[in-house]
Amino acid sequence: MDEPSLTARGAATRQRILDAATREFAEHGIAGARVERIVAAARTNKAQLYGYFGSKDGLFDAIFFGSLERITNVVRIDATDLADWAVRLYDEYLRRPDLIRLATWARLERRPAGHLVADADRLDGVKLGAIADAQAAGLVRDGDPFDLMAMVIAMSMAWSPVSNVYAATADEPEEVHERRRALLRESVRLAVQPR
Repeated sequence: MDEPSLTARGAATRQRILDAATREFAEHGIAGARVERIVAAARTNKAQLYGYFGSKDGLFDAIFFGSLERITNVVRIDATDLADWAVRLYDEYLRRPDLIRLATWARLERRPAGHLVADADRLDGVKLGAIADAQAAGLVRDGDPFDLMAMVIAMSMAWSPVSNVYAATADEPEEVHERRRALLRESVRLAVQPR
């Protein structure tokens, strides 16, 4: 067998593991996830899983950091329009509720206080810089850029899978989502406008 097909098969197996593990961790958390279910769903074996990721914790880390980077890349911040950013985050939570559930499990099982990740600057630096620039331009109210970012993200999660009140789904009528988007957009706009 030639090398490219072995490489392609290896990449496909690795991706199946990531996909199966994302579902497993999102549903059961870190402690509740079972490697046996992951390898069965991925149609592979423990040796391959451990070969790629080293451990169950290593696998969770790969998925978790990948999900944080995905949200950062897919829903790029526009600090000149934080209201629109909040709405785009809301929409991403509808598309990928598993990603917000992964962050919740990380908060519950790994880092119950402080930053969600040890190297928060790596993930938040661009966002914080954008907010600081918008503040300097007089487009966003004064205050700690991190606190403003945290508030906007929290507002975007009002109807997410981790809401204490109501978890929205993509299956709900579009007019319901439009109503929420309008409320979210206006609320964030009012919260961050310069004073």
